[in-house]
Amino acid sequence: MVILLILSKLIDTKIMGFDLTNEESLLFIISAPSGVGKTTIRKILTSQIKDFRYSISYTTRLPRADEVDGQDYYFISKEIFQGKIGKDFFLEWAKVHENFYGTSKDFIKAALEEKKNIFLDVDVQGACSLKKKLPGAIFIFLIPPSWEALEERLRNRKTDTVQEIKHRLITAKKEVRCCYEYDYLIVNNKLEETIAKFKAIILAEQCRPSKVKYSLQGIW
Repeated sequence: MVILLILSKLIDTKIMGFDLTNEESLLFIISAPSGVGKTTIRKILTSQIKDFRYSISYTTRLPRADEVDGQDYYFISKEIFQGKIGKDFFLEWAKVHENFYGTSKDFIKAALEEKKNIFLDVDVQGACSLKKKLPGAIFIFLIPPSWEALEERLRNRKTDTVQEIKHRLITAKKEVRCCYEYDYLIVNNKLEETIAKFKAIILAEQCRPSKVKYSLQGIW
């Protein structure tokens, strides 16, 4: 799956999506295999960095014990999800581990109109789709330090059966093959270092001439 940040103007969601290339805002899309720790990282970043919003995805899977509807995901039935697909509600959607996940167009549009930064967490399928719809977005892939570490993390969270863990590891190997399609690659070994790297990327992207020019308007 994946985490993201967005800032920009709506051009045409039905044809082009949101063009972020020459806008003031930033869009960071984060993907990672299940169990790498992107939820923990996202919560830390959104609590420490001002003016960033997290795009809450819609999903058909059941909530885990520590998850809250409307904060972690919007948990809905497959029938409701399919109805939203029919109404062109989603900017992107994908089926992952037998469940559906999707990103709301309306949320993204509202955030961009308010010139807010956004984190978006999507899987590899969703990221590939968004690359075509979000020119100028910044894609970050998060990987574990080793396969053994990933398997240990999946077992320790105690939310999946042995067969489900095996399936997630197989899927993870397929997802990692796509990591070089992203703009940045971060190994999540030590949490403090991972957070520091994310902040460094955000700061660097904010210093691009196309972004800085907005803060200089009226000065030069």
